[in-house]
Amino acid sequence: MNIVLLGGPGSGKGTVSNLFEKTQNMGHIATGDMFREEIKNGTELGKKAQEYMDKGNLVPDEITINMLKGKMHEFEGSNGVVFDGFPRNKKQAEALDKMLEEQNQKVDLVIFLDIPDEDIIYRTTKRRICSNKECGAIYNLEYKKPKVEGICDVCGSELIQRKDDNEETITERLRVYHEQSKELIEYYEKKKLLYRVQLHANVNITKEMISEWLENYKANR
Repeated sequence: MNIVLLGGPGSGKGTVSNLFEKTQNMGHIATGDMFREEIKNGTELGKKAQEYMDKGNLVPDEITINMLKGKMHEFEGSNGVVFDGFPRNKKQAEALDKMLEEQNQKVDLVIFLDIPDEDIIYRTTKRRICSNKECGAIYNLEYKKPKVEGICDVCGSELIQRKDDNEETITERLRVYHEQSKELIEYYEKKKLLYRVQLHANVNITKEMISEWLENYKANR
C-alpha cells in the first residue's frame, strides 16, 4: 500500500509518517529529507537540486521524481511507502502516478490532515524539536511538554525552535499551501482515494488512530 499525506505545514504529517513506519512496516519518504540526503552524498541528482535551491528556486519535478525512483528501491521489502511533502500540486500527482505505474504500483490511499489555520499557527509557534537530527523528537509547549524544560525526553539533547516557526512565516506558507493544494485535493477526490481526517491543535495522534483511519477507509471503499 502506498499512501500520500496531505496537510498544511505543521499539520502533523511527520508524526503520522513515523507512526505508519513503526506500526505498519512502511517506508517513509519525506522529500525535504531526501533532498538533504542526496546533497550530502554528493550524487548527481543532489548536485542538480543544490543548484536550484541555492538560487531560491524549487527543484524541478523531473529531478524529484528521479530521486523518488531511487528511494523507492530501498523499501522493496516493506508494506509500501508513505509520501510526505510530495506531490504538492496536480501536475506532481500525475507525475507520481506515472512513476508508480512504471513499477506496477499505484497510490492506494491519500490521507488529508484537515486542521484549521488558526490551530496550525498555534501549534507551530509552540513547537520545539530535538536538536539531535538522529532523534528529531517533536514537542509542544502547551500539550506535549518535555519532562525537563528545554531537554528532549528521548536522547537528552537541547530542544530548539525552527527559524520559520513564527506566525508571519507560517501564515504565508499556509496561503501558498491552500493555493497549491485545492486542485490536488479535488484530483484525489475524483479518484476516490481521499480520506479526510478532521483534527485540532491539541490532538495527539496515536497508533490507535492510525489503525482506525485504515479500518474506516477500507470499510467505506
